Amino acid sequence: MIRITEPGYVEPSAELIARILERRHNGKIDFEIEVPELLLKQQQQTQETFNFVLAVIAGISLLVGGIGIMNIMLASVLERIKEIGIRRSLGAKKIDVILQFLFEAIAISLIGGLIGVGLGVGAAKIIASTADIPTIITWWSICLSFFVAAGIGLIFGILPAKRAANLDPITALRTE
Repeated sequence: MIRITEPGYVEPSAELIARILERRHNGKIDFEIEVPELLLKQQQQTQETFNFVLAVIAGISLLVGGIGIMNIMLASVLERIKEIGIRRSLGAKKIDVILQFLFEAIAISLIGGLIGVGLGVGAAKIIASTADIPTIITWWSICLSFFVAAGIGLIFGILPAKRAANLDPITALRTE
């Protein structure tokens, strides 16, 4: 076992030691040199790849969730056309209708975010106890997830909210 104090000399030293051992063993490589630094680099690369894959999966999940929220809100607009027409004919401004549907979209996404945080914390606890892998849950990550959920609700709720606000009150009241 050899210990090298300077990190910059680890790889060149390993190569030098390998050549010396090969000469001493008459060209026969019957030894193995392990450099923990290389193993750590390899582990870091694996971890970065894993994090990237998880980020892609999370992005796809957010997109699918956002599309789901948009579909729910579009269906809600279609079901409530008369209500929108009555509100607009009684003096509600477009911004009032937009805010109503945006708040509903944000509420739906925050409920989904609450369920997601519960499932995530539960899964982390189960993984930590069964697989003996330490998991860390921070308050900022939970807060971030709620902000992301609200942002998804806001972004994907804009189109249905605008569609509801732009309905002609007379046409909306005539809709069966």
